[in-house]
Amino acid sequence: MLALSGASVWGQARQEEPVYKVGTVTVKFIGTAIVSEQVVRANMQIREGGDLDDAMLDRDIRSLYRTGLFEFIEIKREAVNDRVFNLVVEVTPKYRVLAIRYEGNKRVKDRRLEREIKTRPNTALDERQVKEDAEKIREYYQKTGYNQVAVNYAIERDRATSFGTVIFRIREGERVKIADVRFVGNQSIKARRLKKEMETKKYWAFSWLLGTGRLKDDEFEDDLDKLRTYYREQGFLDVEIAPDRIIFDYPKPNRLVITINIDEGRRYKVGDITFKGNKLHPTAILRRVIRQRTGSIFTPSKLDKDIERLEDFYGHDGYLDTRVRLNRKPNIATGNIDIEYEVAESEKFNVESLVIEGNTKTKSTVIVRELVLGPGDVFDTVRMKISKLRLENTRFFEDVSVTPQETNIPGRRNLRIAVKEGRTGNLSFGAGFSSLERATVFAEISQGNFDLFNRRSLFQGDGQKFRLKMSLGSLSSEVSFAFEEPYLFERRLGLGFTLFRTSSEYNSTFYTEIDTGGEVYLRKSLFGMFEGRLSYSYQVISIEDVSPSASQVLRDIAGDNPVSMVGFQLLRDTRDKIINTTMGNRIELNTGIAGGVLGGDEDFYRLELRGAQYFPVFETQTQVLHLLGRAGVIQNYGNSNDVRIYNRYYLGGPTTLRGYEFREVAPRDEFGEVIGGKSYAFFSAEYSLDIVSPIRFAVFYDAGFVNSGAYDFNPRDFTDNFGFGLRLFVAGSPLSLDFGIPLTSDKRARSGNQFNFSFGTRY
Repeated sequence: MLALSGASVWGQARQEEPVYKVGTVTVKFIGTAIVSEQVVRANMQIREGGDLDDAMLDRDIRSLYRTGLFEFIEIKREAVNDRVFNLVVEVTPKYRVLAIRYEGNKRVKDRRLEREIKTRPNTALDERQVKEDAEKIREYYQKTGYNQVAVNYAIERDRATSFGTVIFRIREGERVKIADVRFVGNQSIKARRLKKEMETKKYWAFSWLLGTGRLKDDEFEDDLDKLRTYYREQGFLDVEIAPDRIIFDYPKPNRLVITINIDEGRRYKVGDITFKGNKLHPTAILRRVIRQRTGSIFTPSKLDKDIERLEDFYGHDGYLDTRVRLNRKPNIATGNIDIEYEVAESEKFNVESLVIEGNTKTKSTVIVRELVLGPGDVFDTVRMKISKLRLENTRFFEDVSVTPQETNIPGRRNLRIAVKEGRTGNLSFGAGFSSLERATVFAEISQGNFDLFNRRSLFQGDGQKFRLKMSLGSLSSEVSFAFEEPYLFERRLGLGFTLFRTSSEYNSTFYTEIDTGGEVYLRKSLFGMFEGRLSYSYQVISIEDVSPSASQVLRDIAGDNPVSMVGFQLLRDTRDKIINTTMGNRIELNTGIAGGVLGGDEDFYRLELRGAQYFPVFETQTQVLHLLGRAGVIQNYGNSNDVRIYNRYYLGGPTTLRGYEFREVAPRDEFGEVIGGKSYAFFSAEYSLDIVSPIRFAVFYDAGFVNSGAYDFNPRDFTDNFGFGLRLFVAGSPLSLDFGIPLTSDKRARSGNQFNFSFGTRY
């Protein structure tokens, strides 16, 4: 009862609180009214006759300030009676910008400087923004080489009109090129090596294209941090590179020499390595996990890697909350740094269930089948990372996160997979030109996450592959349709097929070749990282429009030539990226047999080995060495007279010997016509580096030979070339521009230096 009575009294008290009302709302301008009263009222919620709410008044003041039109705002109250108040909104409008002037800019036009600033005529005059604009102008000058530039501003205000003129006063100075970057005190590391860590470089012939050779403050500060980091990675933990000890010398008004003083300090090595808190694994085992050893250079990044290895070692067995902390202990006696790994071991966890989030179009089964970790398994963090990598490699998602998730069950964690759907379909059309096929128009539609039976989701979400391509060129045309189900019967077994019709005139000047047919294949992961592909193909190779001047060998193959073949491919691919690869390798063994019990007009078998290796040079992904090798043999059997020339091997062109024309390096008949060979070998070495991303410069060397007989790998007709080129992207596709220069070769194959350009990867 007391509680009810108290509530009743409180309610009465609440009801008796006075309610204040708004009488009139008057807008008063302090200074010249260059803003209309309607603008003020439109940004306020308080209304005449409404309740007087202090919180609403505060919001209105904030709203008016956010417009950026007012210098000062105040709301005054005038009492009408005990319950009604009139409001006077006093606003001081900001000055407006009448004009913007630039003084002292002799080498840069006003129009170019206007692109760097945000202040505009007839807008509110914000001095803070003007100050930022002056700094933007200074940064622009500084980036273009005027590192001695000074930019100030002034504002001429007219109180009568409340307009102001903004004046940027510029002292440009000389446009300076960096003549040299020097180092003092670098006793242990050569200057040449230190310069590779810096973006600030000496001006050279192509600096105007690359945007280098000028002093840029932000970039130079980053370079100093890079130098400090590099020194610490070499064991110089006490290195000092003081900005106030850097000397900027101008031997000429437009030349700059930068001298960087370095105090290297002592070079530290790893001392004794001990472990603390490890009960599950003995110290002897943990020592084998880490890579750093006593006496090695103290390298922070390598020690961080060792911490990651130790945590992964525990996580592999399900101890996923185990954490390792590194304790540094300077050893005064030895001068080294002793290391103690402090291990905080956790309990063992198993996977309780899978939690999948974010897949709006991709089926959950498509995600689950890429995982190598499932419910009931030991929660292996290494397999968790592999699962994340496999999901990323599907290219279905823009972002993938695979993490443990807490549960209420002891010793159990959910595996949480959060994805963000990406674009998997592509519709493209256009025109192109290559040194091989000349002018071409094309159209292509593809879907990497296709679903044949899901019309409502626009045929997306089941992980199938679909592609339809059509092209028409001056020397070739193509129509192809491809489909693949990568998980047949929910097993790691891919089934696919391709139908095609191609026509080309660039294979020979004496005839037109038309290929019509199809292929069906099964693809499966076999062991380790090896994948097998078993295929059957049937095609009809039609040789038409044979020139009357062609040799008898070419006239003999005129007409339709059906080929029925079974093939097998063994593939291992560890490349980090398919395009712009920086590390890893790809090895494939291709075999095939045609004719015999399979039918067709030709009886032959084929063996071919291909391999490619990518090495990042100087432990950086901006410079890559690419080595490529190929070798193959083809031979007829049974009653077949010989391997027909369209199935033989040839070299030359943009994907093989780039110093020679397409298919010009091969055996010839007695009339000098190229008829191909049954054995070949090919090698290529290419070194590439970034110029300005995504443009890369490449130098290359190609060598190879083609022999008439099968299993004849004698390099007596060895042919090679060298050259240079560019790698870039056009409309999202890789484009190669190469200039090849022949070296040792058959004079009949050499027709001068060759310029090749083509789309796609070279492998």
